[in-house]
Amino acid sequence: MVYPITLIPGDGVGPEVTEAARRVLEATGVNFQWDIHHIGIKAQDTMGTLLPESVLESIRQNKVALKGPVTTPVGSGFRSVNVTLRNKLELYSCLRPCKTYTGAPSLHKDVDIIIVRENMEDLYSGIEFEKGAPETTRLIEMISEAKQTAVSADSGISIKVISEMGSKRIVKFAFEYARTHNRKRVTAVHKANIMKFSDGLFLFIAREIAKEYPDIEFEDRIIDNMTMQMVQKPYQFDIVVTTNLYGDILSDLCAGLIGGLGLAPGANLSNEIAVFEATHGSAPKYEGLNKANPMAMMLSGVMMLRHIGEGKCADNLETAISEVIAEGNNVTYDLKPESPDDAVGTSQVADAVIEKLKNN
Repeated sequence: MVYPITLIPGDGVGPEVTEAARRVLEATGVNFQWDIHHIGIKAQDTMGTLLPESVLESIRQNKVALKGPVTTPVGSGFRSVNVTLRNKLELYSCLRPCKTYTGAPSLHKDVDIIIVRENMEDLYSGIEFEKGAPETTRLIEMISEAKQTAVSADSGISIKVISEMGSKRIVKFAFEYARTHNRKRVTAVHKANIMKFSDGLFLFIAREIAKEYPDIEFEDRIIDNMTMQMVQKPYQFDIVVTTNLYGDILSDLCAGLIGGLGLAPGANLSNEIAVFEATHGSAPKYEGLNKANPMAMMLSGVMMLRHIGEGKCADNLETAISEVIAEGNNVTYDLKPESPDDAVGTSQVADAVIEKLKNN
């Protein structure tokens, strides 16, 4: 079988880590038909737009994409190319696994957490009011009148949007993922003790949906306590479901527990479409240096293989990656903090993983 996949190299180190992921994916023996498209700076330079409609059409047709990190130029009119892509395709669920691998410079040896982040709402929904703008003045006056609360006239305002619909579908996604992947516990993270009508709604919905899944243990944690607990005792968590901003923060915290963003894969999902990408950014200062760790993109490729039903090949690739990490000879500088001069480059990591695939 041939799998049509939209391939987006990205900006900065994106083309290098994406090429490394493409090579190891092909080495698994799975047949791919790559439909290559560009977004971000390269698309802006060649097509006059950061997010061409042809890219969206390709992803909608193929249903699956592998995407490198993308830079959003300042003053482009986009808040974020990534956010716009998610909104256009309604990729409401962000799935970010964080797992320790033997040999990685991690704080703990027993982390295996899945962050399920709501992708469309919260403070990232883009409803903002600039300081001094007429509409901001009107909003401040309305708040002062409706709530009898004084808001400083020199304020900028962002609106936190949490809907019943958005909360239901992300929490249901988390529980369904737990059930289908043999996970035992879902933890909902919030700040409902303070934000009673936004986070409070999210927590209420989570508790109601949890009743539909008696086979899955459920608990909730306040976000500030959660950050401490994750650092001290991450092994107590299995699947963590939360809102957009908290999910963004917690997934980076988890990456710090397992050895860094170079080992943090991710996926953005709708009911029909899946876009797989590393959690890290484009790191333009390392562009073309053959220095960036490609394993987050490779592990995103592992997720993609499982998504399309190639589970055995996914297991083989993850095993090969873990063996390279464990041996520690062919890894990038971020995985060799005590001897960075002995590190290898991006393409050499791919070579080592491919060699493991051949021998396993």
